[in-house]
Amino acid sequence: MRRGHGLLQPVQLCENQGVENYAVVIHEDAGGGFWAEVPALPGCYSQGESIDELMANIREAIAGVLEVMKEQGARPEANIQILDVAV
Repeated sequence: MRRGHGLLQPVQLCENQGVENYAVVIHEDAGGGFWAEVPALPGCYSQGESIDELMANIREAIAGVLEVMKEQGARPEANIQILDVAV
């Protein structure tokens, strides 16, 4: 709430509307750099020399895959679960 002329008024919160989160699996490449895959988006892979470069590239890849899926009337896989397993 915010004060305006002595009265409390509701505050409009700024939210990222339309933003979806996807799990990204990052692998270190033996030859240097990194590569990543997005399990919920089959065929969505990218690479980069650093984690920062990889993250920028995988965001671009995700956007591209989602755009193609939208054009084809397809949706991301919803039954993907990512678990940490201790051995």
